[in-house]
Amino acid sequence: MRIRGLFTLFLVLAFLTTVQAGNWPHWRGPNANGVSEETNLPVTWSPEENVHWKLALPGRSGATPIIWGDRIFVPVADGEKVELWCVNRKDGSIIWKQHLSDGNVMMRKHNMSSPSPVTDGKSLWVMTGTGFLRRFDFNGKELWIRDIQKDYGNFGLNWGYASSPLLHEGSLYVQVLHGMKTDDPSYLLKIDAQSGKTLWRVERPTDAIRESPDSYTTPAVVKVNGQLELVIVGGDVVTGHDLVSGKELWRLKGLNPENAPFYRIVASPVIVDDLVVASTRVRPMTVVRAGGRGDVTESHRVWQTNSGPDVPTPVSDGKYLYVVNDRGIMFCFDVRTGEEIYTGQRVKPGIYSASPVLADGKIYVTSEEGVTTVVKAGPAFEILAENNLADYTLSSPAIVDGQIFLRTQSWLWAIGSPRTADDK
Repeated sequence: MRIRGLFTLFLVLAFLTTVQAGNWPHWRGPNANGVSEETNLPVTWSPEENVHWKLALPGRSGATPIIWGDRIFVPVADGEKVELWCVNRKDGSIIWKQHLSDGNVMMRKHNMSSPSPVTDGKSLWVMTGTGFLRRFDFNGKELWIRDIQKDYGNFGLNWGYASSPLLHEGSLYVQVLHGMKTDDPSYLLKIDAQSGKTLWRVERPTDAIRESPDSYTTPAVVKVNGQLELVIVGGDVVTGHDLVSGKELWRLKGLNPENAPFYRIVASPVIVDDLVVASTRVRPMTVVRAGGRGDVTESHRVWQTNSGPDVPTPVSDGKYLYVVNDRGIMFCFDVRTGEEIYTGQRVKPGIYSASPVLADGKIYVTSEEGVTTVVKAGPAFEILAENNLADYTLSSPAIVDGQIFLRTQSWLWAIGSPRTADDK
């Protein structure tokens, strides 16, 4: 009986591992950190080589494809409309489309389709830059809708709203950090994922001025001594909040040392154990230890550097922190000490907005020009390949079942062949 029980437990764990590895439910992947456990991934491709299928898209978007099982969910900007497409992962065919919002506009690089959806495998939640938050089932049936701007006032970010919602233990966490085009306060929301009802709303004041209150980041959750905290980066500070009440527990200042008026923050926080990597507009990128109380600027700051990113969110394997700035210069640090492992290494020249993804001992770094440079992970910088799809790109890669899914302005690409049962 004991052997049978252990065998059953093994099968359950194996099943759960397969399910976890076979999905990309958040814009930063299965663990919301840009890391995948997939192996034997494609290293080289081109528009004609190693492409399993491609699907034509009507235009650009910063949203990352969200994947669960054989379904891919893609927000799409089509003229004045924002839509949600459900795509068959096997062949790239469209299963269904749903209208999300009218009023799409271009805001410099991005548009109102920039926030990435999130899923638990049964439902899908998607936010638009126009402020509509909707829940769908996997057949495309709308289950509820919220108009966040109608409920709490117009968004006032200089370049439009682009933060993705965070799904955690049945609740959605939504941040609205703004100030450039409004005098309304910034705030955080906790929303019941099943009903769509607001569980709490807390204001988040800062001393940031002009555009500096604006944040395009996505919230994160950190675990400290068995307790969970919500982490928010924006408005020149990092804050930790109680998940039950939203109450601010701690705050680290100094992300904008000179109080510059145009220090909006784009890169999202990175969590490594109890460490939070908080990027700013390059200087300084700061690592803070979560779990403090009150002002932790001096007591919990672990290290910082002036070699941070602007737009791309860094990625870590738990030992090293890999940073790509918006000009394609790459840095590697010891994530716990800040020791420089290598600095100033250039990948393909260009502009970088997509965030790097780490998998299979490799870092996939995609430029706006559509070139994905594959860099060997570890302490020695080594370029393994450069793959050019020759199409404008803002979206970060998604990795599922041995394939890489890349979204460019004109196409959704499935790179590599899907893994078969014999490969698992």
